[in-house]
Amino acid sequence: MTAAPPARGRRRAPTRIERAAGRAAALHRPRVLLALLLLLALACVMLLDGYLRAEVGDDQRVRTGASSSEVPDEVLDGGPILTFPGGQAETVSVPDKTIVLTFDDGPDPTWTPKVMEVLEEHDVPGTFFVVGSMVSRYPDIVKDLVDQGNEIGVHTFTHVDLSYQSSARVTREMEQTQLALAGAAGITTTLFRAPYSSKPDAVDNYSWEVYQQLGEDGYTSVFIDTDSEDWKEPGVAKIVEGATPEDGEGASVLFHDSGGDRTQTVEALAEYIENMQAEGYTFTTVSGAMAEQQQQQQQQPAGADGSGAGGPAAGAPSGTGSRLQASHRPATGTILYEGKALVAAVTVAEWTVPALSAGLVIVGVAVMGRFGLMLVLARRHHRQRNRRRFGWGPPVTRPVSVIVPAYNEKECVENTLRSLAGSTHPIEIIVVDDGSTDGTAELAEGLGLPGVRVIRQENAGKPAALNNGIRSARHDIVVMMDGDTVFEPDTVGRLVQPFADPSVGAVAGNAKVGNRSTLIGAWQHIEYVMGFNLDRRMYDLLRCMPTIPGAIGAFRREAVLQVGGMSEDTLAEDTDITIALHREGWRVVYEEHARAWTEAPRSLRQLWSQRYRWSYGTMQALWKHRGSLTDKGPSGRFGRVGMPLVVLFQIVTPVFAPLIDVFTVYSMLFVDFRAALLAWLAVLAVQLVCAAYAFRLDREKYRYLLMMPLQQFAYRQMMYLVLIHSCVTALTGGRLRWQKLKRTGEVGMPSAGTGG
Repeated sequence: MTAAPPARGRRRAPTRIERAAGRAAALHRPRVLLALLLLLALACVMLLDGYLRAEVGDDQRVRTGASSSEVPDEVLDGGPILTFPGGQAETVSVPDKTIVLTFDDGPDPTWTPKVMEVLEEHDVPGTFFVVGSMVSRYPDIVKDLVDQGNEIGVHTFTHVDLSYQSSARVTREMEQTQLALAGAAGITTTLFRAPYSSKPDAVDNYSWEVYQQLGEDGYTSVFIDTDSEDWKEPGVAKIVEGATPEDGEGASVLFHDSGGDRTQTVEALAEYIENMQAEGYTFTTVSGAMAEQQQQQQQQPAGADGSGAGGPAAGAPSGTGSRLQASHRPATGTILYEGKALVAAVTVAEWTVPALSAGLVIVGVAVMGRFGLMLVLARRHHRQRNRRRFGWGPPVTRPVSVIVPAYNEKECVENTLRSLAGSTHPIEIIVVDDGSTDGTAELAEGLGLPGVRVIRQENAGKPAALNNGIRSARHDIVVMMDGDTVFEPDTVGRLVQPFADPSVGAVAGNAKVGNRSTLIGAWQHIEYVMGFNLDRRMYDLLRCMPTIPGAIGAFRREAVLQVGGMSEDTLAEDTDITIALHREGWRVVYEEHARAWTEAPRSLRQLWSQRYRWSYGTMQALWKHRGSLTDKGPSGRFGRVGMPLVVLFQIVTPVFAPLIDVFTVYSMLFVDFRAALLAWLAVLAVQLVCAAYAFRLDREKYRYLLMMPLQQFAYRQMMYLVLIHSCVTALTGGRLRWQKLKRTGEVGMPSAGTGG
């Protein structure tokens, strides 16, 4: 009786693998998003910190020799305080016998508090023109300034010459500084002093446009009458002399509370205040000077001598202890919360970037140390293996069993089996078909190759297929390989020679990328050659090999059964079984001359899927065997040596390795482009040297190394993301299932001794 045809339009029910893949994809998307968000947050923190500490490009310029033809004469010849009531420029002079102490470029965590101490000791207020980036970094100092009764003005956010900037940049500099003030002290201010400004007669046509724009926005611009020139550090006497006005005139005086060593400034300030008070001068803020001048114009002197000895009126206090200056406005609503958010973000950056910098040093030392260690040990391993007297013992000539797990491998299985059929070593071939739906089993049987047995099982996964093959194997040595891999004729013979040593439980072969003609394939080729000829040689010499590659590995059947076979506890069954063998006291070695050619993923999506599984599986295996750290004797060697090396070099260092690239970009943008580029090229040069040596050991063609710089820009970044994604999955308790990659069967059977 024939089966009834399926109903028209009915969809085929998904297989267990397809259902598992669908569930896995649904679970992984949030974790991918979380990983990307973490990277985005890190990038934002770095950019914020860089913006706070430096400027992008050469913005800190000062224009000289510019014309002042468009600047009104009353401004050029007027007082140091410029306002625009009704849209018309007006200037205000500081009243006679009055000093307005102004301080630029702060707040500074060292010098601003010292300046505040001097002012408080002499009961004198100051007007501090603060840089927004510094305010956001040191908000507590700004709050203390305001609480002490000092006045605050804007000195831009990045201390940039605004006469060079667009109107939008000018507005942004002001708004960002106001946000910082709102977050730090809960105020905004109407006072402004331009970086690199001087006396009013220095205003030119370019800067005049800026003052007009800000005047329309309600800002009062403040210049100076006398300059202490403390930034030159000329000595205390010179600073006091430069700040002293002539003939009892009032003055807006310039000092600095940041930007360098201000020891002389602090000493000179105390002496200057005492000298001026002895000459009958009083001290006030910019707002106080404006209010006093207004009173005098209205012929309402505050004191009998007209000097305003009692301090400015109209709510503009003199001395310390007042909370709100006339120029200050309480920050409320959106600007207050945005300001607090800015200060909080900067606080995070202030803690994060130094921590990352320290991490960079550690990672840099670890990376360079790893390169040096690999080169030294790989060379020793190579020389040791090439000594004529080196040998494992009597040649191993007895037959071995080769197990080929296969799930939907119809594109590859023929090449795989024909390569095995050409083996120069006697073998039996066991194809374990894991519920394939594409006719893989039928194709394997139809080839009619001698010594091939096909075992069918319901779909249960790769570890189950391997265990089925191990149970069915007739020989005491089993070779495991992937269904998309081809062996050279002498591969099996070379692979099993270490079993002459009865302490050897497993042997790792040398897997090579067969489809290296594509860009992605070439990148993986570089990675494989370096991994198998540097890392594995190092681990072999240290007797702590972490992984027998699934593409080519040989096992003593007794050893595999002793540890319970291939485990399904992790996604990296090859790493799991390798560590288990170590813990049972078996030796695991590397045979570099036993080569297998495997098909690497052709697309970035497939590559991501494969490496994600590998990374996560490795973490699972390490966690599963964390008890090896306390194992005693020879079986604890992996825990004492291998486990720390794998965690450091395959998880911790790669996770933080992006710091090298991140800080390179950071330094190029915000510090020193040339120095950062040279440092990055130096690291690349070290990697090229290591890669060239690995290629030499494997007798590969050096032309592929031309693609290594591009690999550092693209491929390596993807591997970082994969590892971070795996770490997020591990930390969030996620689980993955083994995923099948799409194969093409383009890796054909190589001839004996085929090289790069």
